[in-house]
Amino acid sequence: MKKGQIRIIGGAWRGRKLNFPATPDLRPTPNRIRETLFNWLDPILAHAHCLDLFAGSGALGFEALSRGAKSVTFIEQSLPLFRYLKAQIKQLAAEDNASVYQIGFPFNAARLFKSTTPLFNLIFLDPPFHKHLIESACSWLVKEKLLIEKSTIYIESEASLEKFALPEHWQISHCKTAGQVQYSLIRTDA
Repeated sequence: MKKGQIRIIGGAWRGRKLNFPATPDLRPTPNRIRETLFNWLDPILAHAHCLDLFAGSGALGFEALSRGAKSVTFIEQSLPLFRYLKAQIKQLAAEDNASVYQIGFPFNAARLFKSTTPLFNLIFLDPPFHKHLIESACSWLVKEKLLIEKSTIYIESEASLEKFALPEHWQISHCKTAGQVQYSLIRTDA
């Protein structure tokens, strides 16, 4: 796959190539890791309301939509990537199931989403590597009350990251390393 391109690997859009702006530090989740992740998520995906917090190329969110997730909300700070995500949602005719916001992390979720009730039961948390954002993002999710009870959080980080603290009642259910990437699935009764 060439730089600036990902391929949906399963579901309704299987095989479809998405061309995104190649920006520095953007590293879409590799196919092999996405395949493992979505095998883990298969039992819950049909009822998933997803938040792709550091969306980037949208690889995780678009894969979830392709495989039947109820909704995906993409959050992206970069203007070129925001525009790409917005155009891609329209091209895939996914406007009823997907939305995208351009905003930097952290932000006031209640103001953005205009809701006082939890919104998401599946979070994709794949921040830029070596920025030490995982712990603060996990705490922020709890503080902003964005999680439905018994949520699932996918965390992708650099393999060299030794440990990070999880909020109370969050437990790792799966954890693997592939090359320079460590990825985990967290279950919570938040």
